Amino acid sequence: MTQTSLQVTDSDEGQVPAPAAPVPEADGKAQERVNIQIHLRKIPLLANLTDEEMAKVKADIRIRQYARRDIVLQKGGNGDCLLFLLSGQLQVIDITEDGRAIGLRILTPGDFFGEIAVINNSKRSASVVALTPVLVALLPAATALHLFSHSPSVANQMLRHLAQKIQRDSEFRALLSIHNTAKRIYTFIALLKKKEDSDVEVVENLPTHQDIANMINTSRETVTRTILTLVNQGIVKKDSHRLIIINPDALQKLVQS
Repeated sequence: MTQTSLQVTDSDEGQVPAPAAPVPEADGKAQERVNIQIHLRKIPLLANLTDEEMAKVKADIRIRQYARRDIVLQKGGNGDCLLFLLSGQLQVIDITEDGRAIGLRILTPGDFFGEIAVINNSKRSASVVALTPVLVALLPAATALHLFSHSPSVANQMLRHLAQKIQRDSEFRALLSIHNTAKRIYTFIALLKKKEDSDVEVVENLPTHQDIANMINTSRETVTRTILTLVNQGIVKKDSHRLIIINPDALQKLVQS
């Protein structure tokens, strides 16, 4: 079994150890020790903090690891911390009255979440599940609220984040209202794609076909069949865990058709 030692730092120097839960011996095997360094200034929301603010964050922040399919946040739980995804991939989900899991959005490294419950001092409105093994940083609500109200850089980023979140939620609601299933999948891909430095459009960390199906209310087989059609038509190309958009104009025509 692997024992993890976590170190938190606000720069490339001066490491401060963060507590990590002990890992018990398993089957008499010797434990490995894995060192993980967390550079707080590489987290976008914290990048421009003053030294004093960063010292407070460094003292309060905690790091946790979760395995694939672990529940990181439970709907209805207390909003006692702001969370940052450091590595891996998460999915925000809601559970319908009939027990179906509906995917709301995918979180990638650098994203923060749980902010609404922190701001409103309310219960969590959705659950968050690990799609891969993940590393998550937790900042107590009191520290997060202090940053929201006293740090101009954090307040500015939070306003931009909330505005973008409203826009994304509006786009996603519009997507779910599309009756044609294939067009929902085309639109979903178009919403996820981003431009790389080379101006190539890609969908990084493509969710599994089952996760996509859960998010847009269809079947895994339909997602697989539709993406395969796009590949055969030369519109997209699958590359490891990402989707390369070879013909963006053709994809946009399918979205608008």
